[in-house]
Amino acid sequence: MRKWIYKISAVFLAGAIAAAAGACGPNSSTLEKNLADEKDSNMKTVLLFAPMEKSDPDNENISRTAFDITVGMAEEKLGVTVEYRTYTAENYQEKTYDEVTLDRVRNDMDDFYLLNPDTIQILGEEGELVDLSVLDSAKNLREVVKTANTVDGKLVSIPQEVVVYGLFVNKDMFDKYNLELPDTPEDMLECCRVFKENGIETPIGANRWWLENFVFAQAYADLYNGENTEQEIAALNSGEAKYSDYMRPGFEYLKELMEKGYIDAEKAYTYEAIEGEGPDFLAQKTPIVMAYWGAANADTAYGKPDFNMQVIGFPSKRGQMPVVSITGFSVSVNAEHMEDTMNVLDVMLSDEALQVYTETNKVISPSKNVQVDCIEALKPLNDRVNDNVYVLGSNANMKVEQWGNTCNIVSKLLNGASVEECMAEFDRLQEESLKEE
Repeated sequence: MRKWIYKISAVFLAGAIAAAAGACGPNSSTLEKNLADEKDSNMKTVLLFAPMEKSDPDNENISRTAFDITVGMAEEKLGVTVEYRTYTAENYQEKTYDEVTLDRVRNDMDDFYLLNPDTIQILGEEGELVDLSVLDSAKNLREVVKTANTVDGKLVSIPQEVVVYGLFVNKDMFDKYNLELPDTPEDMLECCRVFKENGIETPIGANRWWLENFVFAQAYADLYNGENTEQEIAALNSGEAKYSDYMRPGFEYLKELMEKGYIDAEKAYTYEAIEGEGPDFLAQKTPIVMAYWGAANADTAYGKPDFNMQVIGFPSKRGQMPVVSITGFSVSVNAEHMEDTMNVLDVMLSDEALQVYTETNKVISPSKNVQVDCIEALKPLNDRVNDNVYVLGSNANMKVEQWGNTCNIVSKLLNGASVEECMAEFDRLQEESLKEE
């Protein structure tokens, strides 16, 4: 989960009301209390648990989050207040955001939540989340969103953006050595060979979180872009097919990239996303890194490079392949303010609100009716997604959670595990999922 830190604001009612009331009644403090009690009794509130805090509504829109703006649209239209309950590492010490949200949902502590893919899957299977397909806004969703967030036939989560991962490449460095941008794994190996021979120490800058995208692109290129997606997933869920058979080529490929020095496994194992490999990419010491769509728009990430940057899909047998991982908003089945919460989400996820969100953040919308006017660097990735060419890095239909598990097993590979040991871990996870049925 990216770290979202925003300013907390508080609004205090000054003594003007009390001063004005003093001439009208015997006890201004009593009247003030009565007015406050009346306001509280008439106020409708829904409770959101998320990793970000609410920004000051009096600030200019440019300094507020796109999310806050859509919340404001719902509050104004419905006459409700969305109360943010916020995760901070300081409050929860050693607990991760996922661990905290699992606990809060299971104990009915809030109305709705922003959840990560693995948590969506777990809670969906436990029956803790409401079916959101009843929302009017759900009718406009892209198929990729419905596919990723449907558990046991229920649409249990909807995002405000589709998070797409790709390769960020320094096109100038490719041009310098007369290299075409890679389409296939073989193309990538050849590009890395040329870079390495010309003194570029590490052609691919990597971190411990996102290398699994190389695996997903190869593992599921045919599954998601062929004619038998549902049947293949059903075979995996029943144990008729093995996840390890899908994953093996990607892990063998990563191992080769490491052994040839095209990826520094030791550094990648310790690097945080962007913070580790980012400086070398911006300094044009390494020509390739991986990141999510929004990093191309962020000045603090790769938004203003001093070179021609292009964002493409990961190499696969079907060419450049975007990898999609979807977080989302989910509602507790025991939400205290169920009707108001569902209404709030319906406004936030409407095409009107998503248009504002998409234009503000320059991201891919979950609605098929809302298009992004992306920057030039992102057009190769955007074109593939618009052509429905992608693989899912998270899919709640799969009994073995994908994003978190694959990331953990890739970390084992970075730390010296063999491909066979990694495949054995996938087999173990699959056997456990079959026992749970």
